Amino acid sequence: MQTQEITIHVTPEAASIYKSASEQERRKLDALLSLRLSEVSRPSRSLKEIMREASREARKRGLTEEITQTEWSDDRGLARP
Repeated sequence: MQTQEITIHVTPEAASIYKSASEQERRKLDALLSLRLSEVSRPSRSLKEIMREASREARKRGLTEEITQTEWSDDRGLARP
């Protein structure tokens, strides 16, 4: 699969977690984000539903609850899928 580098804005905590992740964990996060961004463009499901599924899939693939919660959290309380 071809990839393209992009820049996104995340919380300082999320950036720290990503930067401290192993190369394997980063690849998983990259793939997960890529899939989810593609799915968001399809209006069949809500963003919140996609985020819940993404968290479930991430946990299945070995990402910790802390990482998934941090990635999907924001100040508006959308976090807990």
